[in-house]
Amino acid sequence: MHQQTCKTTVFVNSLTDGLLDPSRPMLGPVKDGGFIVANTAPGCWGPMITPALRGGHEVTTPVYVEGAEVGDAIAIRIKSVEVTSQVTSSGVEFTHDDRYNGDPFVAGRCSACGTEWPESALEGTGPDAVRCKVCGAPVSAFGFASGYTIAFDDGRRLGVTLDQAAADRVAARARDYMSVPDASIQNPVVALAPAHLPGLAARMRPFLGQLGTTPSVTFPDSHNAGDFGMFLVGAPHPYALTEAQLAHRTDGHMDINRVRPGAILICPVKVPGGGVYMGDAHALQGNGEIAGHTCDVSATVTLQVSVLKGLGNAGPILLPLPEDLPCLAVPLSAAERAVAQRQAAQWGVAQVEEALPLSFIGSGANLNAAIDNALERAAALLDMGLPEVKNRATINGSIDVGRAPGVVTATFLVPKARLEALGLLALAEEQYGHLTL
Repeated sequence: MHQQTCKTTVFVNSLTDGLLDPSRPMLGPVKDGGFIVANTAPGCWGPMITPALRGGHEVTTPVYVEGAEVGDAIAIRIKSVEVTSQVTSSGVEFTHDDRYNGDPFVAGRCSACGTEWPESALEGTGPDAVRCKVCGAPVSAFGFASGYTIAFDDGRRLGVTLDQAAADRVAARARDYMSVPDASIQNPVVALAPAHLPGLAARMRPFLGQLGTTPSVTFPDSHNAGDFGMFLVGAPHPYALTEAQLAHRTDGHMDINRVRPGAILICPVKVPGGGVYMGDAHALQGNGEIAGHTCDVSATVTLQVSVLKGLGNAGPILLPLPEDLPCLAVPLSAAERAVAQRQAAQWGVAQVEEALPLSFIGSGANLNAAIDNALERAAALLDMGLPEVKNRATINGSIDVGRAPGVVTATFLVPKARLEALGLLALAEEQYGHLTL
């Protein structure tokens, strides 16, 4: 791969079959400092009702980044996430337990003819529209316990949920309304026409539910995180992993709504070239994604990638937009610092620490495990004791839930001296330096 001509911009129009496999060829290479532009497919529900997909999502083919070696990191500046879907559907799931082998996201099968990972097609609309191409039986492992269809205005500012008649009209032209990319094989979820919650209005706030680098063992893409990854331990299908192998994950499936345009995500490199991929764009989502799913959409995404040599971070680090920072993690302004310095002088404290924020992403089987993971990753990278990290996250930060059951961010102010030693000060000042003026 490194012998090919590096490109300033790599355009991505191909998608995976749901597997992140480090042995597969990557696109690119893209130059260090170059751009990746991709048409992304909806995540969650479309792939969930398409049993030929083996990972629960359809993410983009990974891209090799020039000069990225194992132990490095790749800083990804999210330049834009432009929603192209006009309508989507989502909601709380239930499963048909006879239509999968151990994991409905990963190992679909037809309960009628026994075909594993069967190809499927839409026949009509509604809950049983997804049919096995081999025998014609309903084959989706998932249905809606409570679902909705939501349409977005032309300016992509707001969405409104539809009644049954409108949802049925959308279902008749499902692929067009969702702007499903040409390369996608997913069955568009609006064909199921759920309409249990008509008349709700919601603001749009697009972000990427999947963004990261390729893990060093094969993962189904939706399971590249510590919570969903636990479903692979001892699983009865071919993609089972041991608990020890979960350390090879890169936590690319975060569902953190602050991973949006203007943010910077620093991802670990665990295979040569990094293998940057993306997908599962969401039109909106409240913290925690408590319904299990949200408004998955097609999107056109532009990223800029830069290699950070030898950072050695075990998981992703986020530099959110300033307005997305927790209150206590916002750097002191010049006026606030002057007050702090006067107070310090009154008590004989020589210096007020200069610091800028980082958000350490952690994941685990549950939220407690994810918090521990985030704090331990921060302590290891910053060469701090874990008790000190806990204090800093309490005094100058916050723990925030990305996704239940087990993805969080631990955000706190990090001393500039530590940031400089790690080679992260320039990025932090780029993102937050203006706040200290």
